[in-house]
Amino acid sequence: MPTKTTYKSAGVDIDTANEFVDRIKPLIKTTTRKEVLSGIGGFGGLFHLDSAKLKNPILVSSTDGVGTKLKIAQLVDKHDTIGIDLVAMSVNDVVVQGAEPLFFLDYFSTGKIDLEKSVQIVDGIVQGCIQAGCTLLGGETAEMPGFYKKGEYDLAGFCVGAVESDKLIDGSTISINDRVIGLTSSGLHSNGFSLARKVLLEKGKLSVKDKVPGLNKTIGLELLEPTRIYVKSLLNLFKSFNIKGIVHITGGGFYDNIPRIIPNSCRCVINKKSWEVPPIFDVIREIGNIEEREMFRVFNMGIGMMIIVAEKECQGVLEQLKMPAMGEKAYLIGVIEKREDSQDQVCLT
Repeated sequence: MPTKTTYKSAGVDIDTANEFVDRIKPLIKTTTRKEVLSGIGGFGGLFHLDSAKLKNPILVSSTDGVGTKLKIAQLVDKHDTIGIDLVAMSVNDVVVQGAEPLFFLDYFSTGKIDLEKSVQIVDGIVQGCIQAGCTLLGGETAEMPGFYKKGEYDLAGFCVGAVESDKLIDGSTISINDRVIGLTSSGLHSNGFSLARKVLLEKGKLSVKDKVPGLNKTIGLELLEPTRIYVKSLLNLFKSFNIKGIVHITGGGFYDNIPRIIPNSCRCVINKKSWEVPPIFDVIREIGNIEEREMFRVFNMGIGMMIIVAEKECQGVLEQLKMPAMGEKAYLIGVIEKREDSQDQVCLT
């Protein structure tokens, strides 16, 4: 008698997928906000926008992944922080426009569900949502045999936030003599990993288990340092100050991200000696023999977020950011100047 073919024999185990959902439900519940109307398992997540809190809201959305940082997590076999990176990339993009991240959804795909590893990944996503103050409203886990090599997986994240229309931060009021404040990063965050891997693992012939002079951790753990989530610090700042513009330093570094927020008539002059560049960037630059401009175009170089404010508010913003409760390291790193037609919008001195 011919062997019966089942979904499980094709590589997809529905029972394991159901057990995975049961395992992560208690984790996800820890992110619940009062506006959530549904639990995990429905066809769609339900969220009630609080009309008493927001009179004329604008919804702000973002989607992103973690890029090839996933390769490092898989090489190190450490999966409990990559979910923080996933959340950070989207919520940081939402908050720079003045919006409070409300809910997050994730997409997790793999060849075969490994229960322990998968729970670790979702636990990281949960921790990221807690740091951002948003709820993990739902997600999708796709088991795709034959599509991924053993041990490989991919992640994508989606965030929705809201801001009052008159509180939207879009950079339109940025003007000459405004000041630029930099908030330090926790490391590479989640950008530039294709170059970092090529330099460190290929050209430098290093292993993720190796330690190099100047770094306190192995290469793998240094690269896996989770992306800093700035949401709560910025939301706190919005209550007291008029923030003109915010730049999330992601892919494209300084040169491609700053022009996204400043008017064409302005240029941003950054004093690159005003903060200490973390050692990991020096290691990458030296091993790869990378030019300085390329470093500042690919990596955050130790500055994960920039805040643009009027000169008169600069000192107050710095003082609040440096309060122990905020937990940020902040520096005055630049100024907005008039731009001549032949000048670039970003100048590092």
